[in-house]
Amino acid sequence: MPIGRRVRQMVARWLSVALLAGTLAALALGAGQRWSALTQAGILISFAVVSWAFGLFAEPLTTLLFFLMTVAFHVAKPETIFSGFASSAWWLVFGGSITAIAVQSSGLGSRLAHLLSGRVSGSYHRAIGAVALAAVGLAFLMPSTSGRVLLLMPIVLAFAERLGLAPGRPGHTGLVVTVAAASYMPSTTILPANVPNSVLLGAAESMYGVKLTYGPYLLLHFPILGALKTAVLIWLVCRLFPEREPLSTVSTRDPGPLSPAERRLTIVLGLSLILFATDFIHGVSPAWVSLGTGMACLLPVLGLVTAKEFSERINPAMLIYIAGILGLGALVADSGLSRVVSADLVRLFPLAPAHALTNVAVLSAIGAGLAALTTVAGVPAVLTPLAADFATATGLPLLTVLMLQVVVFSTVFLPFESPPMMIALQIGNVGVRAGAKLCLALAAITILVLLPLDYFWWRLLGYLP
Repeated sequence: MPIGRRVRQMVARWLSVALLAGTLAALALGAGQRWSALTQAGILISFAVVSWAFGLFAEPLTTLLFFLMTVAFHVAKPETIFSGFASSAWWLVFGGSITAIAVQSSGLGSRLAHLLSGRVSGSYHRAIGAVALAAVGLAFLMPSTSGRVLLLMPIVLAFAERLGLAPGRPGHTGLVVTVAAASYMPSTTILPANVPNSVLLGAAESMYGVKLTYGPYLLLHFPILGALKTAVLIWLVCRLFPEREPLSTVSTRDPGPLSPAERRLTIVLGLSLILFATDFIHGVSPAWVSLGTGMACLLPVLGLVTAKEFSERINPAMLIYIAGILGLGALVADSGLSRVVSADLVRLFPLAPAHALTNVAVLSAIGAGLAALTTVAGVPAVLTPLAADFATATGLPLLTVLMLQVVVFSTVFLPFESPPMMIALQIGNVGVRAGAKLCLALAAITILVLLPLDYFWWRLLGYLP
């Protein structure tokens, strides 16, 4: 092992020990001096965010330590911190994990990868573009980012194998991070294609009577933060994770006609896709559609996923991580930390009428700070109750202030801010560092190029003075 790598590992090891010891000492001191639950929650959230962001502990150790310290020091009730296991998001991922196993084991994933590889002509750029467009296109049909990731990732992994891109190669990493980013970021501009904009949709109507509709929402956000951002994403992945040589497609025989298992799975997936796309009619949560699909795959009569495959291939680390992210959001809400931080930020930053550009920048910065604290899914839950105060302070229309949240939760600085992106990285066996590399570069281009364009687009449509 190179000396530089050994030094980095040693430094990371001592940093993790120092962070854990410091957190335990602070919590013990706080318990002795009866610090407020708000302060203790801030300590624990800081520990979790830093550990996840820099990968200081092996998965899922950070999450389990976070759970243990929260309960042991009575920072929150067990039903609060473990609420992630009862959430619909957790069950959506659980059901989708079973479906992903069925896609792989039935051979359907390899078949779809075969069809996809025949259209890229050995070009890495075309391969990245095809995967990105598939992820964005699926967002118009399937309203769950995690569900899209769980459906696409087995296909893309088989696609990478057909292209000769073994794990560890830049091209393999590029395909995985493309699924992660393209499944979440552009879909924030499509209503209701993911959790944050669905939360915004419901909160805006329940709190202010503001009804967000599909067409105007798409027109306002998709051209810049959806379509143009996807193009930038494709270019950026090819630059950050380049494959210099033309791809040498692995020679495999034609898959032939669908096998009985593939036909059964195609029917199951088709029915689930219809249910995903029509949830506004039947009212069944995507989580329960996902769980039902997973249970159908486990039925012996269909023979898609055996009990042995289920026990061997379900990834408990991923499920624990998702529960941890959701539990962190619950702790932030339960402790009141988000409200305190938001109020302090409003007092700290200048907000005044007749300064539209400054107000937009300040509100976006406040939202970005909260996203790092609560994850992007928590942004609309925290900011929507404050929207009326922000509108009064800035002189901007309430609808404009509400829509600015999309600018915030469509921009991810680190992968842990978006649980679906972390799911994609873990399934694809790609480290957080690679995801962070893409997120930070894309965020920089978004701030410097896309957001100024978005500002003028909003002015053209009349949302900003």
